[in-house]
Order: sequence, then C-alpha cells, then structure tokens
Amino acid sequence: RAGPAVDRAVRRFGPQTARRMHRASERAVRDVLALCARLDVPCGLRTGEQLVATRSSAGLAALARQASACRELGLDVPVLTPAGIRDRVGVPYRAALLHRPAATLDPAALTCALARACADKGVRFYGRSPLLALRPGDLVGPELVLPHGRLYAGQAVLAVNSAAQGLDLPVGTVLPLEVYAVATEPLSAPAYEALGGRAGHAVVDAVPMAPYFRLLPDRGLMAGGGTATVPAGVGAPRLQAVRERAWSWLERWLRALHPDLARVRVTHRWSGRIGMTGDDLPVVGPVPGYDDVWYIGGCCGHGLALSVAHGAHVAAALLGEPEPGEPLPWHRSRAPRLPARGPAGPLLRSYVDAMGRIARHTC
Repeated sequence: RAGPAVDRAVRRFGPQTARRMHRASERAVRDVLALCARLDVPCGLRTGEQLVATRSSAGLAALARQASACRELGLDVPVLTPAGIRDRVGVPYRAALLHRPAATLDPAALTCALARACADKGVRFYGRSPLLALRPGDLVGPELVLPHGRLYAGQAVLAVNSAAQGLDLPVGTVLPLEVYAVATEPLSAPAYEALGGRAGHAVVDAVPMAPYFRLLPDRGLMAGGGTATVPAGVGAPRLQAVRERAWSWLERWLRALHPDLARVRVTHRWSGRIGMTGDDLPVVGPVPGYDDVWYIGGCCGHGLALSVAHGAHVAAALLGEPEPGEPLPWHRSRAPRLPARGPAGPLLRSYVDAMGRIARHTC
C-alpha cells in the first residue's frame, strides 16, 4: 500500500482520495512488472498473492475495519477464512485480506538492471562521491558540494531517503529506522509446498512492525520485520546487540510458522535502513527554497514499487509533463516534524522499541 491503512486513509482524506491512493499502489505494482518485462533480466520475479493475515484479536479488529472500508470503496480485497488461508499457506492464521496484484523479487538484481539500462543510454555513475551540502545556485542551477569539487546542475533529484537528515534538507522528518531480515537454506519439498511455494504467496502479519515471510526461487524462506531500531545516537556495540536480538526473534518466529521449519538452518542475516514519516506518507516534491531540486523518500517500508512510481512522477514533472488529475497526498515537499534530535530523541527511540515489543508479544 501507499500511506496508512485504507480505513485510516478514508478518515483522513475522504473516500475518493483513499480509493485513488489504493489504485495508485496497485498501479505501481503493475508498473514494476512491466519494467521487469522490458528489462528482461533475471531478478527472482515471482507473481502471486499477498496475504495480510492475523492470529490475534487486535489484528482481527484491524482487518475487519480495512475489509469494511474496501467494500465501501468498491476495492477488490477479498477476506479469507482460516480454510481459505490453509488452501494457500499451511499456517494457522484466523483471517486474512487477499491483495492482488502482488509479486516478489530481488531488489538488488533489479537495481543493477536499472543501472545497466541507464549506462547503455550514456548515464555516468560516480561512486565514493557523497553529497556533502546543497546550496542554491546563481543562474546556473543548484550547487552540489562533493569531496573533490562542486557540481552545478540544471536540475537535481535527491533520492536519498532518510539521509535527508544528514544534509539538513527542509523536507520535514524522514526518520531512519534499521530493520532486519533472515533467510534459510532450501526447504524440504513438503515444507515448500505446504507454505505455498509453487504459487508464490507472500504473507504479512497484521501487527505493528508487520513481520512477514516469503519463499525464494531457490526454495529458501526469507523473513523480516517484527522489530525496528532508531540507530541515531546508538553506539556500535549496543547496535550490534540489538541486531542479534532482532535476528534471534525472527529465527524463532519463522520456526514457529510450520512444524517442518523447526530445524531449518538460517544461512543469511542482514539489516538495512528505511525512511519513516510521522503520518505514514512518502515525500515526493520540490525541495523548499531550492529551484529545480526534487526530493524522493520516506516510503515507510513500501518503497520497492513506490520508488519506481515516484521516479516516473518526478521525471515527468522535470520534463514538463505532469500527471493528469489532482496530486496524491504524498506529492508534497514536507513531512511532519518529529522530535528525532535533542532531548526528545530517546523518547522516540523508546516508542519504536515498544511497538516492536507489542508485535513480538501478539504474533
């Protein structure tokens, strides 16, 4: 999805805009599928269905509100009973919402394919050249300060996500959160089939921090979510301890999904940064105070499809071909401010930690 859950989107923006938001998220998925077909590269693409499922009473209530909103908006989001879930994945969830279209892929492989496609068109890449500062330019566009010199650009797009904080970009608070994932060795054939491997389903738990799992083309299983950390101000030893706890919880969670996973070996563990905003909406728009500079970020963990859509939106705007119709709520220049720095920073970190504990308790 793009933005908050559909029932909250209705309350905040009204039914017409909430419907447009949902349709835009579906269109973003289709655009990624079309892009993969056009690039024709192996990126582990598997089309399938996404189940947002629950085993908790709080999750049932949340899914019921979303299902009701979807019906009122005329959106095709069926409700699955426990039997309907078992037909797809052998995990004892109590209810689920079924989202289509959906797909999974290897983001790194897609990123490399996009880079090669750009290089084929003459685009030049400069590694190890971090942007140190951005200044308004005189007549010739913005000035970008780099370690070895300055670049004057006619137009610039800063697709830097939560790194906006380090550049002091006036785009509101795009909070860096560290999130965690693990992957396993190939599953046995019975376990792979029991968890819906052939059909390519992906499952997201309807609790805070949304732990999820999906099966991989090599028959392994990947799981992620369930906890997150605000890494700013956390020393390296403590951050590593947080990572170890998060990975250990994920391992226990995935082993509890199905009896055949009790002894499966975890072969990979990793972490990464996402950009969160205070209202669950991305920021895609001109940077205030700078001519011909755009910012893209804050997808709140839904960036794989949305980033492709945002790139297309900004490219059209830079070329003078804006999309028809009203702008979507995330076509904006600022997110709300959050107390990410100063004395209130530890309180924000405690809140994120508490949400992770709620998720781990209710799964």
